[in-house]
Amino acid sequence: MNLAAACVRKSVELEGSLVRLVLNRPKANLLDAEMMRALRGELNELALLPGVRTLLFEGAGAHFCFGASVEEHRPEQVAEMLGAFHALFRELARSRKVLLAAVRGNCLGGGLELAAYCHRVFASHDARLGNPEIKLGVFAPVASLVLPERMGRGAADELLLTGRTLDAEEARAAGLVDQVADDPAAAALAWHASHLAPLSASSLGFAVEAARYRFDLAFFAALERLERRYLDDLMRTHDASEGLEAFLAKRAPTWKHR
Repeated sequence: MNLAAACVRKSVELEGSLVRLVLNRPKANLLDAEMMRALRGELNELALLPGVRTLLFEGAGAHFCFGASVEEHRPEQVAEMLGAFHALFRELARSRKVLLAAVRGNCLGGGLELAAYCHRVFASHDARLGNPEIKLGVFAPVASLVLPERMGRGAADELLLTGRTLDAEEARAAGLVDQVADDPAAAALAWHASHLAPLSASSLGFAVEAARYRFDLAFFAALERLERRYLDDLMRTHDASEGLEAFLAKRAPTWKHR
């Protein structure tokens, strides 16, 4: 089985107008190095499918994604991990596709960053969404830039600074989720079929680029700066390493506030 098939299930649906990408590493569907390479490989193949308007992201099993690999946040791996994760978002922007997320169960950390970057988020009633990075002594660069756009500054600040999770209805009320449905994937497919499938894929690509033109310019410039802040400053602190090691050891962290 090749890497992409092991980490990501792909299907082309609705007469070639939608590509369904399922994160396929139950139970957590972690966005580790292999998963990110597989996703970027699938994105690079989109040029071979000119009729595609939409990418739909899902998670295999009960959960969407528990986030990025905590092990890969350790100092010896974090630069490579963070660079690869942020490169994934550059590939998503370059794809010029409408991005949909169908969320079931837990959608946390890097998984929420992926979902929140999408144009529309569909969630099941049991979905729980959050960025718990601060509880591990770190922060979420992508979420720090994307959540204020989706939710407004106050609601985004609460999630980013407390690390708490929202249930589906709380997330919908806050603007993080667009629709709550018994079957979020079916709801996403129906929305695409009604609103996007009748459109020109070529013209829609230009519209996707234009709709986010100003945001993406600011987003990627700021993301580069936050990546350096994370690697050069945060990861030199005691508490960042302590939080990650405590999580891996399944113990409470001992903060030194430095």
